[in-house]
Amino acid sequence: MKHKVIIALGSNYLQAVHIRWASERLAHLLDDCHYSRMLWTADVKGSGKWYMNRLVAGSTTLSAEQLQQLLKETEAETGRSHKRVTIDLDLMQYDSQRYHEKDWQRRYITDIINDIL
Repeated sequence: MKHKVIIALGSNYLQAVHIRWASERLAHLLDDCHYSRMLWTADVKGSGKWYMNRLVAGSTTLSAEQLQQLLKETEAETGRSHKRVTIDLDLMQYDSQRYHEKDWQRRYITDIINDIL
């Protein structure tokens, strides 16, 4: 059974390189990928660092848990750390189940969600 998903991508280090790399990786994990434009946003914690963000919609036969595990493994491949977010991949929606509720109100979601719907 295919499940519709939305994944948020973010990076604060070599942003364009890592967002493009992650987008290509997701194209291998998901079917029917649709990509939002890339958007620059300030760190929500006020660190002064700038993030590049993107949303990806697609479908998968994986369970939510399996997909989340693959997203974490993909993050680890880039050497992600707490301060240097090479790539952050968050499962935002799996079928009708939403995750990271507070993020749905943030600019990096609200400004680009219509690109993929």
